Amino acid sequence: MTQTTARRIGRVVLVVATGISVLAVLLVLAAWRNDHTIDSDKGVATAEVLSAGALRSAVSFVTPDGVTHTPRLGVLYPTNLTAGQRIDVEYARSNPDLVRVSGRDVRVALVPAGSVIVVTWLIAAPVLWLLGRRRE
Repeated sequence: MTQTTARRIGRVVLVVATGISVLAVLLVLAAWRNDHTIDSDKGVATAEVLSAGALRSAVSFVTPDGVTHTPRLGVLYPTNLTAGQRIDVEYARSNPDLVRVSGRDVRVALVPAGSVIVVTWLIAAPVLWLLGRRRE
């Protein structure tokens, strides 16, 4: 492998690792923003879990005005839910499609996002180190 090739591969690895890290941070910031939106205009309801998955769970709930809502994107922080379960949810009254499981917030996203960043750099750092040694 030539020095130029090693340098190019190193740049690609660095860009990919940085990109993954930035996306993980943006995910946490988006979760924080959603939580802030909900907290600033909070409504509370009991919802029925229509379908449950590791990454997305669908719920249905009725707001005090009698309107039934089934958020298109599901509920935030959906882990450990089962279809048919009744749960408490918190939602933004100005946007009832923005709903989270009651008692859960951005802290739920910190460990997975941090893990992605750590694993990314645990893979990228040795590759970058080896490529740097090849150039010498």
